[in-house]
Amino acid sequence: MLAPADSLAPEWLLVPDDPNDLASGVWPASARRDDDGALVLAGVRATELARTYGTPVLVLDEDEVRTRARAFRVAFDRAAAEHGTTAQVYYAGKAFLSTTIARWVVDEGLRVDVCTGGELAVALAAGVAPASLGFHGNNKSVAELERAVQVGVGTIVVDSAIEIERLAAITARTDAVQRVMVRVISGVHAETHDFLATAHEDQKFGFPLAEAEVAVARIREIPGLEFAGLHCHIGSQIFGVAGFRESASRVLELHAALLEHGPVPQLNLGGGFGIAYTRVDDPTPIDELAGAIVAAVAEGCAARGIPVPALSFEPGRAIIGTAGVTLYEVGTTKDVTIASGATRRYVSVDGGMSDNARTALYGASYSARLASRTGEGEPQLSRVVGKHCESGDIVVDHEYLPADLAPGDLLAVPATGAYCASLSSNYNHVPRPPIVAVRDGRSRVIVRGETVDDLLARDAGIDGADAPEGDR
Repeated sequence: MLAPADSLAPEWLLVPDDPNDLASGVWPASARRDDDGALVLAGVRATELARTYGTPVLVLDEDEVRTRARAFRVAFDRAAAEHGTTAQVYYAGKAFLSTTIARWVVDEGLRVDVCTGGELAVALAAGVAPASLGFHGNNKSVAELERAVQVGVGTIVVDSAIEIERLAAITARTDAVQRVMVRVISGVHAETHDFLATAHEDQKFGFPLAEAEVAVARIREIPGLEFAGLHCHIGSQIFGVAGFRESASRVLELHAALLEHGPVPQLNLGGGFGIAYTRVDDPTPIDELAGAIVAAVAEGCAARGIPVPALSFEPGRAIIGTAGVTLYEVGTTKDVTIASGATRRYVSVDGGMSDNARTALYGASYSARLASRTGEGEPQLSRVVGKHCESGDIVVDHEYLPADLAPGDLLAVPATGAYCASLSSNYNHVPRPPIVAVRDGRSRVIVRGETVDDLLARDAGIDGADAPEGDR
């Protein structure tokens, strides 16, 4: 690797010796180039995928998802056993959830975490046992709570005093007993984008530690509620374990205090484990994460003279993120020279912020590679942009791509398995792309792509008359 050669490039982005290389850890383990230089995912050529399904298309490597799900389960099981307790791993469905994905992770021994009535419906449609579901959310409606209690959701994570009273009324009316956890704010701020950090005090989730005892006391008064423990999530895309250790220490103070008045069976430390989006990202290995976090809990319990509780965790991005690769077709290229004389190439593709809002929303960094062939040109600083009528419609802000990249080429953006489909939209009336699973040289649609007819089907005025009043 060489030093940055362009004044417009960020310091971390180095000029690659080969702008066709596939950085280890950023791409699915199955990713390679064939003899013709085309990208191959799980034995399926990118050109074949584009020809069969069109572009854009989000491709998910099934074995990558399964392998990472299994690795989390095994790592936390082993770490918990070393300290005389047990661990449960929930897949955080908000990263991306479909019935197929739910079945994959359940097959690998995981539970599923949902945070809306819609995600709950998908998990149930997949056949996930309700008892193995966790239900989050800061504003779960009465209807959503009623549905969760009705189907027997294993754990509801309560987020406010109002929600506790809603559940009290529902369980009294239905003679049900619902297991609940209390989400708390530890005050530990993850070193990440402000919108991704969820444990600092000034935000919408959970109870401050100082108020949580009152919430738990109220839950213990309600016959229809069973207090299962505390939940804390410190943020997303976190490398290292320092934040988890500090957060666990603070929550264990509350945990110990609550034990004086009754059982506190479980501690859920959330997820937020980071992945590599670029070659300079260095995520903490799964075994190291599990071992260090569980050890920190065990040490904290020992210091306070209390037993180690059952533990639970909620990885989402870390399971599905690197399994996803989005394929686009290049439409136009344009070299833009600014006043300083530096030049950047703009590469426009046939998707954009409607299928990947993270760059615009969070300033997220991504990588990109020519996927239909091997590029022969020298590395050229490029910005991959979408087709939307928005200057912030950027998919990959900074990347070195071959100078001979041209209209009609396929471009692949890795690490798009998490949050891209979940955050997708129909901005500018662009249909959302299909989601295709690949495994053992075969591919299949797991979420069909939208068509223009799908978009028009929701337009109540399409026949020249608005829908009758009250219709939705």
